[in-house]
Amino acid sequence: MNVHDTLFWFFSIAMLLSGVLVIANRNPVNSAMCLVLLFVFMAGLFLLLDAIFLAVIQILVYAGAVMVLFLFVLMLLDIKASERRRILWLGLIGGLAVAGAFVWELAMILGKPLKPLASADKPFHAGLTDVVKPLFTKYMLPFEVTALLLLVAMVGVVLLSKKELR
Repeated sequence: MNVHDTLFWFFSIAMLLSGVLVIANRNPVNSAMCLVLLFVFMAGLFLLLDAIFLAVIQILVYAGAVMVLFLFVLMLLDIKASERRRILWLGLIGGLAVAGAFVWELAMILGKPLKPLASADKPFHAGLTDVVKPLFTKYMLPFEVTALLLLVAMVGVVLLSKKELR
């Protein structure tokens, strides 16, 4: 096993452990910090793929900007009030339904034979034009919808965190 394989296993196992810590932490701020750690390890995997641009964007955008947004939303929420709430059965049933749908989809995906994403004769490129051109041509609508959903979620949290609504 060479250094590349050792680093791959290190980053992969560290990502899995960070993901488990994100879910297992009861404090949302600690959970968000574990998510930042997960993003850093994911950037390490991108570096192993020689995708330097994606690794830098991973750190700047996700570990930087998105996590600042998450922490801003967490600070606006009344965490102590949410800790006193009981578990709603409808939410629990909905969560189990989503988890069941995820397992079903995963079984459907893993049931089919795996095809390589890129052929061996074409090299893997992850430069600026290779990432940005599909984002602003083929995937423009999902990109804009995601931005709109983030904006609506942030406005919703600000409105819900107000003590009095007029």
